[in-house]
This record gives sequence, C-alpha cells and structure tokens, in this order.
Amino acid sequence: MNILELQNLRKYFANQKAVDDISFQIKEGSIFGLLGPNGAGKTTLLRMITGIFYPDEGNIIFNGRKFDPINDIRYIGYMPEEKGLYKKMKIGEQALYLGRLKGLSKTEAMQKVKEWFEKFEMQSWWNKKVEDLSKGMQQKLQFVTTVLHEPKLIILDEPFSGLDPVNANLIKEEIYALAKKGCTIIFSTHRMGEVEEICDQIVLINKGKKILDGTVKEIKNQYKENIFQLGAETNALHLATFIFEVIRHQPEKLLLKLQHDATPNDVLKHFINQNIQVHSFNEVLPSLNEIFIKLVEGTPEARQFEKS
Repeated sequence: MNILELQNLRKYFANQKAVDDISFQIKEGSIFGLLGPNGAGKTTLLRMITGIFYPDEGNIIFNGRKFDPINDIRYIGYMPEEKGLYKKMKIGEQALYLGRLKGLSKTEAMQKVKEWFEKFEMQSWWNKKVEDLSKGMQQKLQFVTTVLHEPKLIILDEPFSGLDPVNANLIKEEIYALAKKGCTIIFSTHRMGEVEEICDQIVLINKGKKILDGTVKEIKNQYKENIFQLGAETNALHLATFIFEVIRHQPEKLLLKLQHDATPNDVLKHFINQNIQVHSFNEVLPSLNEIFIKLVEGTPEARQFEKS
C-alpha cells in the first residue's frame, strides 16, 4: 500500500518554478530518499507534504485519500534542516511541550520523553538550554521531538548534519527500527553515499524536476557500464585482447570494461587460458553520485556533487 502519492505537483515563487510537475509514490514502511543538490526544490516539496505550503497545481494523496493538512498533520513528524527549537527553553520542558502539541497527554509525553532521553543518553541534559548544546546535540534533540508521537510518516531533512560518526550511526539504527515497526521515512539529503546504504527507493530532482525514480538497485543497474573488478596476479603482457579494455591496472587488481558482446565468462576463460589464477571477480556498479554527475554533466549542480 502507498502511504503517500504526489500527483503532478507544481509550486511557483514569482517567475521561478520551485517544483515543476513532480509525481511519485511512497510505499508504507519504506525508507525513501529524496535527493538533489541545494536549491533543487527538495525543501519546497517537503513543505507541501507537511501542509506548510499549498501546491499551486496537483494533488497529494495521504493514506489513501486527499491530504488534509489540519487533520493529517498529527500522523506526520517533520525534522527540518533548519533548527525548529526554542533556544532559551530547557531541554526537558521543550520535549514535553512539543510532545503535547503533537497530541500526547502529559503522562504519555513524560513517558515517551524519558524513554528517548534514556535511549540517547540525554538524561543529564534535562535542565540545559538549547543554546548551550552543540549542533550535534541539538540534532539528537530535534530527532527525538520529531518521532515522539509515533507518526506514520517521518520526514528527515539532512538528519546527520553536525553529528559525529557514533551519533550518526545511532540515528541510523533508529531509522531502521522505526521502519521495521511500520513507519515510513522520507530521508532528504544531497549526500548520496548515505542514501545508498539506507534507502529502499529514491527520487532524484534537479531544478524542480524529477530526473530519476526507482529502487537504488534498479537505478544502479540501469546505468551500469559493464565494468568489472578482477583480482589476479598478472602483468601487462597478458592483457592484450578484444574482450575487454583495461581501465586501471594495479598489483593483483584490474578494472576492466567489457567490449562489444563479451560476457563475464569470456573474461574468466581468457585468464584461465593464460594460466592466470583469478581469486576474485565482481561487477562494479556506478554510485548514485556518479549517475547524477553523468545526467547533469557540465552544470553547476554536477560540479557541486563532484566536490561532495
């Protein structure tokens, strides 16, 4: 079942098309990646999904019916990239207050806050103010207040920003756990390496338009280029062949591109006939980063991703 469906969404600001005819579906219980460079339209799209903005054209279907921002927002948890926290308010009081705003009773809010604070080792923060926390500590607090009311749909905009590897992994494990419980997670970022590990399905947007849509596996296979890595003890004398082109030659490791109608079996037979022992052989699929750069090659967006 699809928990969310976007139908031909458009949003304009003056003469700019921030979101230009975008459609996609998200399955319930999945971890979905919304990708694109800064300024691609990701945040505008998320704000329409959460009812902050209304689309100029198109429809949002949530949980099988047209999205009603007033009533459906209680089923959504949104963690924006910019901090939505009160700097002068104490941490414990703020978490309780936000829990109450999202429909929890005082008793429920206290129970949930204590559970999450213990899980994330935040008990000693209770009387600290937000302004006294590091960026990473604020990020952990914002994650807790996003998921406190157990929403069906959780939207995380750059959730690992400012986190050290240990805390980033802690958040990552909680994302997996929430998905296993049936929550649907939209993970928005321009860091594609994180998405390859976490997400089931992705949509890649650029300049307000959708340019890729599918599972990570489907997209990588769609753009593969018959490149294989072979582990073997060999030298350049054994490499002359019409079967493959050597892209990179390192001691005991070759990166090969198959030629014409050659198959992986042809490559293995070639080395066996040369009496060369092969200890590993696997296909090398392109990264999402490489695919994006190829699709928008020469544009400022491509150069941004080359640096990231």
